Amino acid sequence: MSPSRYTARIDRIRDLAPNVRELTLCLVEPGPSTFHFLSGQSIAVDILLPENQAQTVRYYSLASPSIQSTRFTLLLSLADQGVGATYLFQQPEGATVQFHGPHGIFHLQEDKSQKMLFVATGTGIAPFLSMLSSLLENPITNPVRLYWGLRSERDLYYQEELQTLADQNPCFSFVTTLSRAHQGWSGATGRVTELASSLPSVNDLAVYVCGHQAMVNEVSTIIREKGDCPIYREQC
Repeated sequence: MSPSRYTARIDRIRDLAPNVRELTLCLVEPGPSTFHFLSGQSIAVDILLPENQAQTVRYYSLASPSIQSTRFTLLLSLADQGVGATYLFQQPEGATVQFHGPHGIFHLQEDKSQKMLFVATGTGIAPFLSMLSSLLENPITNPVRLYWGLRSERDLYYQEELQTLADQNPCFSFVTTLSRAHQGWSGATGRVTELASSLPSVNDLAVYVCGHQAMVNEVSTIIREKGDCPIYREQC
């Protein structure tokens, strides 16, 4: 069965960092009035190419909780100057976009009995925000840890939101590491792969990885060399 098609209005735009934008979409007619997905899944947004007005699609992971069925959050990055982000960055509040979905087998697994490690770079954080919302709806007893790699202080965002989640949920913790930190930064430095390498064990661990393909591959290799544990991967 083909995924359903939807129409959404850009309800809110927030610039989170110099090259990162958050879009809040709200479903409108024509199309279904509700949209259901699993935390971690993505949608395919119709993109109009400027050179010949042809249409293509780009996939974006949903950053919003899966319990929301009429409003959704996407994260866009202009860092790679892709046609999808470039097009969507040009759309104002009130503009409508077409999409279909949900897509993808990268989602939060039903078995939550293991410890979890989320590893992200850049806007690869998006599906993990959705997963964390689902996980933390109820008290958790198994540790959940997030490693998030960014470049420098100017690229930081969602730090207060993550800290609030950590304060409210003792089993959740996160580390944001900067690969090009300036003097005065008191947090972790280096690439996120270094954090993965420092893991003492992967016993009873489920690993989820999302971000640049080179990082996804490298972290997967690091984890496999440490032992046998499930690895769920997505490229953003």
